Amino acid sequence: MNLSSPASPAPDAARLFRGSCVALISTSVAFVTVSAIMFELTREFGLSVGTVGWIGGAAIWGFALSQVVFAPLADKWGMRTLLRMAFVGHILGTLVMISAVWFAGAPTLPLFVGALFLAMANGLVEAACNPLVAALYPDDKTVRLNRFHVWFPGGIVLGGLAAYGIDQLGAFDQTWHVKLALILVPTFVYGHLLWREPFPATEGVRSGISMGEMFKATFTSPLMWVLLVAMAMTASVELGPGRWIPAFLEAGGMEGILVLVWINGLMAVLRSTAGTFVRRLSPTGVLLASAALSGLGLLALSRFTDTFAVFFAATVFAFGVCYFWPTMLGVVSERVPRSGALGLGLMGTVGMAVVGLVTTPQMGRVSDQVGHDELPVVETASLLGEVETVFAGRANADPAVAAADGVLDEYRSSGELPPVETAQALRVVINVGGTATGDDAGSLVELSDRAGALLGPAEAVGGRAAFLFLLPLCGALVLIFGGLYLRDRAAGGYRREKLEAA
Repeated sequence: MNLSSPASPAPDAARLFRGSCVALISTSVAFVTVSAIMFELTREFGLSVGTVGWIGGAAIWGFALSQVVFAPLADKWGMRTLLRMAFVGHILGTLVMISAVWFAGAPTLPLFVGALFLAMANGLVEAACNPLVAALYPDDKTVRLNRFHVWFPGGIVLGGLAAYGIDQLGAFDQTWHVKLALILVPTFVYGHLLWREPFPATEGVRSGISMGEMFKATFTSPLMWVLLVAMAMTASVELGPGRWIPAFLEAGGMEGILVLVWINGLMAVLRSTAGTFVRRLSPTGVLLASAALSGLGLLALSRFTDTFAVFFAATVFAFGVCYFWPTMLGVVSERVPRSGALGLGLMGTVGMAVVGLVTTPQMGRVSDQVGHDELPVVETASLLGEVETVFAGRANADPAVAAADGVLDEYRSSGELPPVETAQALRVVINVGGTATGDDAGSLVELSDRAGALLGPAEAVGGRAAFLFLLPLCGALVLIFGGLYLRDRAAGGYRREKLEAA
């Protein structure tokens, strides 16, 4: 057990808070590097957007699995134990994903399993650090949780810029595995800061709340159920686009990772000043304003294509989503405090489960479907016919020929290009032709460039449609948070409940 006692050293609150922030940076670097490599994986391994969406989704819903299993154990096992497990998970997940380099013929399994390990490590960080921050600062939970969560977007900025720098250096033929290795840097730092530190008891333990009482407080509170439903939607609006922005914008020829860095840089700055907005508007007022701005940002992202306009849309979106996650946790901790670590963990579980299992894959499917409809049928079929002829017999070109044959067989029999398989065939052509060498490489590269010219604009349109897919959630959130805000006003304002030590 790592709970503090009279015989143990007093916890160093400042060191624990710093270590927690670095641990959160590890989770955000994991998030942004997986996002940054999704477009690259479609090209490198010829995977469909939907398949890569499942890999990206595993990097999220594993968080939910970890939260639902381990968050209730924070009281019993101690928060230090959970963070030690997270440390091991971040290292293991990174190495397993990188091992896909040696499984080029079947990369999906190591990519999926590694992403799942990373997500479970991320969930362990949240399962430990959210109740840790609440225990360290019981009188200022919402503001302190916002300051702690500065380092999720802050880490995305750091990891995103590092990933972009790796691309610009051009020192590696393949960069996706180098980007993943970035996760290890903050991981070793937080391991050093926290591995041997004494930790405080959770609020639930200090107040003498049993596991049964914690479950009862969580599942019998109507407000908790409303917040869980809202969390599924706020997490989808914040993290779904965050997962796909680099891939969707890169398909249109824009540096999507820089847009993601811009969004998260703004989020970090805004979260660091959360106290001002929370005190002026109240937590429910902040959530109401966030829902409205998020909807406007998504609508703009689905419409704009010019670089300046996209950054403007991203700015509105960042103002909308920046306070969602930490303020939702703060409201639970302040309004349903007896739910303890279970309540905080359950919020993260629901949010990440929906994003990983539903939102991220569904955005990929919407992109695949709409993007397919944008492909010019005759021109695409003609190009794949040339691939059958030009690529035949060339070294390492068999996958491109086989993919083209499969699409053309369907086209010749039905007169239509098959969904998903057509875009996947074009990706294989781009990958094979783009890496061709030798005297006869010119014709292969030319076909690869033409395939990219067909696929890129179609994928960009599909990506914008996927942003629009989330817009109804913002409308529902305006209604939910508007109702909570009006209820608070009618009751005389937002009221916090405090737990007394046993």
